[in-house]
Amino acid sequence: MTGTPNAVEINLSAAIAAVADNDPLILTTASSDDIERDELPFGPFNPLEHRTFEAGLREWVAEQTPLRLGYVEQLYTFGDRGRHKTAEDRDLHIVSVGYLALTRITDDNKESLRKSGARWRSWYSFLPWEDWRGGKPALIDETVRPALRSWAESGGVPARLSRLRLAFGEDGIAWDEERVLERYELLYEAGLIEEAVRDGRTNDTALSRQLGVSMSFDHRRILATAIARLRAKLKYRPVVFELMPSTFTLTALQETVEAISGRHLHKQNFRRLVETTELVEPTGAEQSQPRGRPAALYRFRHNVLEERSVAGLRVGGRT
Repeated sequence: MTGTPNAVEINLSAAIAAVADNDPLILTTASSDDIERDELPFGPFNPLEHRTFEAGLREWVAEQTPLRLGYVEQLYTFGDRGRHKTAEDRDLHIVSVGYLALTRITDDNKESLRKSGARWRSWYSFLPWEDWRGGKPALIDETVRPALRSWAESGGVPARLSRLRLAFGEDGIAWDEERVLERYELLYEAGLIEEAVRDGRTNDTALSRQLGVSMSFDHRRILATAIARLRAKLKYRPVVFELMPSTFTLTALQETVEAISGRHLHKQNFRRLVETTELVEPTGAEQSQPRGRPAALYRFRHNVLEERSVAGLRVGGRT
């Protein structure tokens, strides 16, 4: 019998993001329980050894992986009752402090990661409705919207329809790529995803298995929070360069921004934006291309951080 939790354990959960081959990736590890399921890396916070939460995060990531974290930002504290069922059986309440961390994939760390059991997975495999680079995903109109509208209209709660319109761009309201967490939570509350089935909010349905790969505990919610934060952040801080090599082409920069934001960007408009913001500078070198002329190589212009407080790539508004 599950008792009232009388002890609290603090974990640090890391949504570690990278971009490779135009795909936004998240580092996952094998499930810590008996069920094969992806989860975000997490480890305990030890107040006797770790001066700060971030120091603890960086320390155990360095111990467990060959990754060198660049930008790190605290997201939110996740402490809902029942988020770790096995912990409740031990009268223990687990609170996770979630972090967004950015890194680069190199040839040196690929093999070490493989041996550790960790792997990179596209974050769109977990949240497939978020990738609009090729236009609106068919999944939204064919599956998501009908199911959500049925749920919203049957509940007798007007606020549900309003939330649906805002989150998924219903009835003339534009799609906002930053509402990642709102969309995930709406699907969870409607009982349409596997985490809701697992938590007993709804019976198992074939629909839940269509709506992305589930994760252990509430880790898909943490991932949604991280994506929303990164999409917002790249518009006013130059965090995208934490994911880029030291030199890059403007095409590679555009593809990375598209991968994160989940939207296609007009080439000339993007280059005009880059030129206006003065975030990059030419190196004078070029990179050969499979076809056509060599492409100019650029680098991040670090002085921009001293020149103004807002220095990002505001890639349009809503779709």
